[in-house]
Amino acid sequence: MREDNQLLVITHLSQLVTLATGFGSLLVPLIIWITQKDKVYQMDAHGKNILNFQLSLIVYFIICIPLILLLGLGLLGFIVLGIISIIFPIINAIKTSNGEIPTYPLSFTFIS
Repeated sequence: MREDNQLLVITHLSQLVTLATGFGSLLVPLIIWITQKDKVYQMDAHGKNILNFQLSLIVYFIICIPLILLLGLGLLGFIVLGIISIIFPIINAIKTSNGEIPTYPLSFTFIS
């Protein structure tokens, strides 16, 4: 097993692919995690954190849909979740480059 901080940072930043393509924030990290979790030191922990965060975001976005009818709170939720989905991958990529194992807030544990 090898250490590859650059790949770990790229895995965190790969969540931002959605900004360019409109999709893939779950798919790209999933592919990297599946193919590299046994080859790269700490990839398993980082990958699980990322996937749990992305799956949690999907759940929160689904919860926001009916809240649109309730005084437009769902729209506010979409905006907040959009900002969170951009900021935390960047913050955690920086933490990863400094050798830390970052965690994502408000994440459910789907994959342990």
